[in-house]
Amino acid sequence: MGQSEQIEESALLAPESNGHGTVGEDVLGPPPADASEPPPDLPERSFRTRGDFIAVALITVVVLVTASLVYAFSDARATTSQTTTAPAPELPEATTLPPTLAEVWRAPSGGTQAPTWIGTVVVTGDGGDVVGRDPLTGAERWRYSRNLPLCTITAAWDKALASFDKGTGCSEVTSLDPVTGNRGPQRNGDAERGSRLLTEGSHVLTTGKKYVEVYRKDDLVRSMEYGQLRAIVNPGKQPRVGCTYGSFAVTTGKIALVERCPDDPADRLTVLKPNPEKSDTPEVFSSVVVGGKGTRVIAVTNNRVAVVIPGSPAKLTVFDADTGGQIAEYPLDLPASDLDGDVPGGIVPITVSTAAVYWFTGSRTIALSLEDLSPKWTLQGAVGSGSTLAGKAVIPVKGGLKVLDQVTGAEIGTIPVNRGDYDGPIQSSTIGPVVLEQRGRTLVALR
Repeated sequence: MGQSEQIEESALLAPESNGHGTVGEDVLGPPPADASEPPPDLPERSFRTRGDFIAVALITVVVLVTASLVYAFSDARATTSQTTTAPAPELPEATTLPPTLAEVWRAPSGGTQAPTWIGTVVVTGDGGDVVGRDPLTGAERWRYSRNLPLCTITAAWDKALASFDKGTGCSEVTSLDPVTGNRGPQRNGDAERGSRLLTEGSHVLTTGKKYVEVYRKDDLVRSMEYGQLRAIVNPGKQPRVGCTYGSFAVTTGKIALVERCPDDPADRLTVLKPNPEKSDTPEVFSSVVVGGKGTRVIAVTNNRVAVVIPGSPAKLTVFDADTGGQIAEYPLDLPASDLDGDVPGGIVPITVSTAAVYWFTGSRTIALSLEDLSPKWTLQGAVGSGSTLAGKAVIPVKGGLKVLDQVTGAEIGTIPVNRGDYDGPIQSSTIGPVVLEQRGRTLVALR
């Protein structure tokens, strides 16, 4: 926002009076004869001497060097943007399940934790590069590059959001048009290193261990900050101090997180409003100690929050999002290794479809009801939360994709997939007829 300047009018100085009511009249007469002669007129100063040229040259050099240094260390110098005017690719609709799937392209994408796409464009990221690709061929449409390490990429609204590490954390957040690659609003905040981005519809959350912040959709202006603020202007605004955060989940108008606070006997579940009246004064819907440690928040809806609490057995506990009251509890048959430690970036692997929330625990996928977050069915041996294709749930398992009925979990069949020597976890998604698999730091497209 530009600064306005106020210009003061100069006062007009009246010429002095001569005491006789006239101005400018010579009343002294001619000078006496013995008056000394006036000094001769001096020649006009010419700025064309050797010294003058040397001074001008030195000034010019200083200006040029200063400008070069400013440009060399500026964000513009460290950014490369290759955009496109080509229309977005058209994709056929997937109406039937394919008998087989084979790899059609792959790309390095260590900056995504799950396949990222917006509209009909797939977005990958690695090193300092963010690339928009044709989903059918993997061909590059556009590229945005920074000389900074890429932290993460997510799809938010109708934009791709990318965050970069500027040395102290993943503080630079940039929005990119998925069709053209043109840069939109940008934000320099205080997000921690290792932060991930979660969008709840009209805001985006940066996760963190001790501090999180929220940006609004249209301009990435910060709407909320929570936790250990770097610069405390008004102390006493945060509900609790000295806490760390384990995991996060979002839905429209709500952010749920697990807190571990020094004064609490167990983990705390807190639900926040993403856009309070003042950004440094969080508004809390509910906050309750859950009665266990090592808790993970799985999913949140408009009126429910589901968390998993380790134990023998582990328990899926559902709370009222607005009051914090416990609504239900379901014992789970999970190995202890599934709930050992916090998940990377504080985000539990889930996929939300029109029929259920698919939660990958680490050894199996559990489908949760969209209405009350109760468990509906479980697929043993899953290696990811899965996605949907032609109206069916497709869950990655070793050697392929298991096809199930979304509502009942009834197994329909298996689509073989050759993944070579990769045997780690997989986050998958589908765009048109293409199945995308995030295998570690590589994105693979199948068709």
